[in-house]
Amino acid sequence: MTASTSELLLSRIRDVPDYPKPGVMFKDITPLLADPKAFTALTDALAELCARHEATKIVGLEARGFILGAPVAVRAGLGFIPVRKAGKLPGATLSQAYELEYGTAEIEVHAEDLQAGDRVMVIDDVLATGGTAEASLELIRRAGADVAGVAVLMELGFLGGRARLEPALRGAPLEALITL
Repeated sequence: MTASTSELLLSRIRDVPDYPKPGVMFKDITPLLADPKAFTALTDALAELCARHEATKIVGLEARGFILGAPVAVRAGLGFIPVRKAGKLPGATLSQAYELEYGTAEIEVHAEDLQAGDRVMVIDDVLATGGTAEASLELIRRAGADVAGVAVLMELGFLGGRARLEPALRGAPLEALITL
């Protein structure tokens, strides 16, 4: 990705102070999504990462990972698999619980959507603490597929998600287009 692409993407991410609670600086990607040039540049950059790491399928994490991952899958000619919050998918699912700062959460994937031989790239908008991404890697492997990597628009480095995710990656790459 070129420096000009990185600058374009960063220029379209809006800071929203004190959202969702006081003291938090929320990174809003909706201006980026509304700009066709920026959204196309983002889609192209993520599709290039999928090609570079020889992905055969894309997993998008609910909910903004769906928005980013689906057009990347189309651009790259790959299948798209949504990883959803528990209870949102019909049919047979695999589920994975994970720890949050205060409590637990659970994600699911359709059991038949991933199989042995698949190389799966996980796509999301932000890597924060890494809990959801870590749980998705476990789901992918439990389904019998391999992890091609994790690709995010931005990494919030100060939250330590990379360090948490590192053991679960097992050598697979973690690619952040922007690190804050």
